[in-house]
Amino acid sequence: MSGIFTSEGTTSGTDADAPASDAPYRVLGCAVEHPNHVFPVRTPFNHRSFDALHRAGVGLDVVSPTPFAPPVGPYSEYRHVPETERWGSYRVHYPRFLYALPKRYLYQVSGDSAQKRVTRYVEETFETPHDVVQVCGLYLDGYAMLPYCRRHDVPMVAISHAGDLKNFDRFNEGVRERIRETIDYCSAVLTVSDELAGIARQFAPAERVRTLPIGENPDLYPTERRAAVRRELGFDSETEVLLYVGRFEKEKGVRELAAALDALDRDDVAVAAVGHGGALRWWFLDRLGELRHSAHAYWELDPIALRRLFVAADLLVHPSHDEARPTVIYEAMAAKLPVLASNVGGIPEMVVDGETGVLVPPYDPDALRASMAELLDEPERLRAMGEAGHRRLLDQEWTWSAHAEKLSAVHREVMRE
Repeated sequence: MSGIFTSEGTTSGTDADAPASDAPYRVLGCAVEHPNHVFPVRTPFNHRSFDALHRAGVGLDVVSPTPFAPPVGPYSEYRHVPETERWGSYRVHYPRFLYALPKRYLYQVSGDSAQKRVTRYVEETFETPHDVVQVCGLYLDGYAMLPYCRRHDVPMVAISHAGDLKNFDRFNEGVRERIRETIDYCSAVLTVSDELAGIARQFAPAERVRTLPIGENPDLYPTERRAAVRRELGFDSETEVLLYVGRFEKEKGVRELAAALDALDRDDVAVAAVGHGGALRWWFLDRLGELRHSAHAYWELDPIALRRLFVAADLLVHPSHDEARPTVIYEAMAAKLPVLASNVGGIPEMVVDGETGVLVPPYDPDALRASMAELLDEPERLRAMGEAGHRRLLDQEWTWSAHAEKLSAVHREVMRE
């Protein structure tokens, strides 16, 4: 089965399926966590990174290793993942591998299967070798590509968004050995925050670690139509809209958020919560339904609709327990939306406390409620913070085009070594 999908879910032609013959160099990209039409909103930043790189003129082939689907059960929907489909400017290939369960004990088996099957698929499908391999995680992505890189003497560049490194001690020893092996081969380990770069330097030489932020494209957010967008979504001019976007799970602070909203003594508030996974989905939705405030819950919202909510909202609330640099904060900055977030991980690198938003301690619903109440009492301050965040996004070059330019510079550097 094959589909043709763009990043916004609309159809497109196939003129960019193959790397351009005049591309300056060719990249093989690998991301287990890549969207497909079964899981269309999964880790969109991996897709956007590849898409920006390809639109910058770099030749690109992409594989997204996908587990074999069992005949029944919660993972049987993987059988609907196609063999290939178009995403944005490029085509994705989904070679199958064995994903062994339980993960706690058998995750190393999954990596070994991915190595064997993905390398064979790449050599049978694409013109090889590529000039550089770009992976979106150290494990499984990077480990899966090690045999290909070694066989063809191709450099590997890995981007870490936190999971591999921050969760290193939670993996069994077999997985830890495979992560170390991958890092040892990498020519560059890129992290999305300075805080995460500090962790990466515990595993790799400092000269091979650097911060490469992701970002967002402000042109996609219709901020000039904010009043009209709010009317279309049913929010009147007197309503203060609080937006949460993320997984409905305890690590994202949804328990603290529910408690803070329940204690927020206001009649002019509406809550918009957008989820895409998480074990607390139904618990959180039940709590939202019990609020005195109007609450709107959305599940796996497509990017265009999500951007409209960012434009319509008055404050993004992100009370996560730990983060690198969350994509939702870049999206808020692009939409001129101020941020109320936990002061954890790489978030303080993004949000200037008191200038582009407010930072509060994690695990503290009382502090979260107090900050929400204070900010909602000062709408002019909120608007000024949103404008300041937007300027910071542009000043720091936290856009996808700038990301692609910096990533390409890293590729050229490792290709010369």
